[in-house]
Amino acid sequence: TAPSPVALMLNAHYDTVGVEGMDAPFSAGIRDGRLYGRGAYDMKGALAACIEAARLLRESKTRLAGDVLVAAVADEEYASLGTADLLDRRARGELAFDAAIVTEPTSLELCVAHRGFTWIEIVTRGRAAHGSRYERGVDANLRMGRVLYRLEAFIEELQSRPGHPLLGPPSMHAALVEGGSGISTYSPRCTLKVERRTVSPETRESVEGEIAALIEDLRAEDPALEIDWSTFFHREPFETTPEAPVAACVSRAARAVLGRAPAVIGDSPWMDSALTQAAGVDSVVIGPHGAGAHAEVEWVNLESCVRLAEILAGAAADYCG
Repeated sequence: TAPSPVALMLNAHYDTVGVEGMDAPFSAGIRDGRLYGRGAYDMKGALAACIEAARLLRESKTRLAGDVLVAAVADEEYASLGTADLLDRRARGELAFDAAIVTEPTSLELCVAHRGFTWIEIVTRGRAAHGSRYERGVDANLRMGRVLYRLEAFIEELQSRPGHPLLGPPSMHAALVEGGSGISTYSPRCTLKVERRTVSPETRESVEGEIAALIEDLRAEDPALEIDWSTFFHREPFETTPEAPVAACVSRAARAVLGRAPAVIGDSPWMDSALTQAAGVDSVVIGPHGAGAHAEVEWVNLESCVRLAEILAGAAADYCG
């Protein structure tokens, strides 16, 4: 019997981060082959390339055995509700796609791995008292200082690990610290939020196990220490191989368009490709050239968007042909 048709999703998010500090963020000015403005690089240029790829396929009258879906998704910059909804609808049989090309910017190189992350909150507790009543007060902020001291050593150990061949070692940073209610009051509570950036094969369970061990060591050193922690958000890392079906199609198409094989790379930010791959959708990442994601000056190279559209059309014809 003939093989079943396969369907491909071209995925790009249309939400952006804020515009604080930018000069004319929505002007879409063009200078020296670069389109400037918020979202140009991250990632409206890639979304335009996805739409153009669909137009190229239609106008070429390429006969496809499977469907090509252009997915303009929301909320990638926070909880990825757009891509998550598509995957839920796929699981319910309302949509069908077997592979995904996520078009986050990669300078037209083939991205087969990226980091995940875990957001963790640590809380130390003290006892509020007037600043002059040292015999009554217990300073939650000072207790958190011991946590930070221990985390600094742990972070050094993390970064000394062998790491991922494309991504390097895992990392962690202390992102937000909040404690105290007034200059003349002992702080009854201090909250620390840390971000732990993960690499394959790390998991939520392995990350939480290390944090639990660190906290238990602190408790053993000081049984009076009041401390709790919890994970409040987690995203897995992404990894595929250049030989996977959709990655191989993208690589062949890029070679045809660029006259060279794309470099196989890993990238540091988290992307929706982790969600699609985890759901059993064969996934890879390729996108345009530019700079300034989340920065005050953001731009995308327009020629790279044109080349990306050609690569996507070629990969779709190969995969769905």
